[in-house]
Amino acid sequence: MTDINLDDLTHLQAINKKLTSGYHISEQDTLMWQELDQHIDAYRALFSALGHDLQHDSRGFYYFGSDESTPNMGKISRAIALTIYILIEHYANTGKDPMRALFDEVNDLELMQTLVQINKHLFDQLEIFSGSDLRKDVYLRMVRLGLAREVENGFMLQAPIYRYIDALMEVNEETYLGDDE
Repeated sequence: MTDINLDDLTHLQAINKKLTSGYHISEQDTLMWQELDQHIDAYRALFSALGHDLQHDSRGFYYFGSDESTPNMGKISRAIALTIYILIEHYANTGKDPMRALFDEVNDLELMQTLVQINKHLFDQLEIFSGSDLRKDVYLRMVRLGLAREVENGFMLQAPIYRYIDALMEVNEETYLGDDE
């Protein structure tokens, strides 16, 4: 059993609040990330005792794993996944390395408007009809979940986006494997 010295966990309240809200703590959240990194065993033991599964992704972020999903979260997750998929496709179609562009390019309102216009039939299903809707309904939620950060002219995606990329790759793999049967 891991000994937990609560005096060492100086950011416990902030970390707990972020993680229980569904937020992903990444390296950009310097103080919380460093504390989690330094005291991972204590945090895992403490959160486990509270019924949470603290996950550390080697690509630089922490989050609570969960098998539960609410219908609302399902809609949010679908909207985020669709946006990531469309961004990857958009960057590839414009001759950019999609994985590099995902993390290096600013997602501004002009790009959001372009994505919605080109993929209107898909976004209509999620009741996203404009770049402003995409900003409000998807990007601002990504910020609240630690998947993106707001910058001067738009948004920059962060490492936790890899959870969605992994899920998209898994679906893609299952689709191809299913075709062979």
